[in-house]
Amino acid sequence: MAIDGTCDDKYTEVRDEFERNFAERGEIGASVCVTVDGETVVDLWGGTANPETGQEWRQDTIGHVWSCTKGATALCAHILASRGELDLNAPVTKYWPEFGAKGKDGVLVRHLMTHSAGLPALRDPLPPGAFYDWTLMTERLADEEPFWAPGTMQGYHALTFGFLVGEVIRRASGRSLGTFFHEEVAGPLGLDFWIGLPESHEGRVAPTIPAGPPAPGDPVPSFYQLAFADPTSIPSLLLGNNGGYMLTPGESDSRAAHAAEIGAVGGVTNARGLAGMYRPLALGGGLVSTDQMVVMGSVAAATQSDAVLLVPTRWSMGFMKAMDNRYLPPADSEGVLLSEDAFGHAGMGGSLGFADPLPRMSFGYSMNLQGTGLGINARGQSLVDAVYRALGYRQAYGGVWYV
Repeated sequence: MAIDGTCDDKYTEVRDEFERNFAERGEIGASVCVTVDGETVVDLWGGTANPETGQEWRQDTIGHVWSCTKGATALCAHILASRGELDLNAPVTKYWPEFGAKGKDGVLVRHLMTHSAGLPALRDPLPPGAFYDWTLMTERLADEEPFWAPGTMQGYHALTFGFLVGEVIRRASGRSLGTFFHEEVAGPLGLDFWIGLPESHEGRVAPTIPAGPPAPGDPVPSFYQLAFADPTSIPSLLLGNNGGYMLTPGESDSRAAHAAEIGAVGGVTNARGLAGMYRPLALGGGLVSTDQMVVMGSVAAATQSDAVLLVPTRWSMGFMKAMDNRYLPPADSEGVLLSEDAFGHAGMGGSLGFADPLPRMSFGYSMNLQGTGLGINARGQSLVDAVYRALGYRQAYGGVWYV
């Protein structure tokens, strides 16, 4: 497998693991990028972008990075907070009055950011293509009754996070989420990262390759077990009631999906875009104040059993923190093994972007073949581990990294 790009001599193990992903771990097409002290030390890509056409993964190939998009949406909220234009501790109704219906008048912006607002799904059926209609989705969420008393539980808002936080951003800034991200983040930083992809870039997108179904006897994550066993459960509503976005083959990679501003899961970029977004945060801020950096990196919510994912999760305001779930049964054991200083977000199937301010490092990994677990699988974790080893870090009992 031909690997293109550059890699500093200190980080050759990252290149070795990237090659192993193709040779031993089933990788089809992918990219990885790392910056340290603001300099790019790893920028690699390789494999096949589109197996149907045989198109190679090129330097400018981009792809759907799923929930890595949440990190971009959260960053937009923090930029507004850093400027004093958004109070993360204020009621959502301060910015979005209609949101207060059906017992949600006490929901705070921080509840949206920490997946504790009680709105991980919608009960009544959504029409086909609902995710491409911002007004429809925000009106439906504003009128939805919470699944739990807001602020009392934590449950991953896998698909609704972007509409909820994005509408607060829109109300506070006067700009749509995709426009704000482009004008305040992607544009100034020169990133090939889009929440609402222009049609002129469509030809560069590597289609997502879904993980295959489990073989008979293979372990299945508890989230999926409940989703398919109980059609009234939150996991089942999350997967099944989204206007066809999740379960209709190819829908999430349609032109309509790429063009829409889906702030939870719709971002399109590559490893360079992910690492580039987190680069100024790794250097101490840039886009936000020092005080805001503290908020972004500090744990704000944690639980032993996420009400949606059914595994332990830990969050700062809008970002994932290190999660070591290796002690759980195999199907639920994937987590995100970073350092305690790091914050970022993984995407469904294994993509990842994060900043680690202590070593002044940012990281991005994107791929087209999805994994089956709930965290980052061996492909992405092997790259993260190689970076930390090159930086002189050690693992606590094979888990969280420290120096």
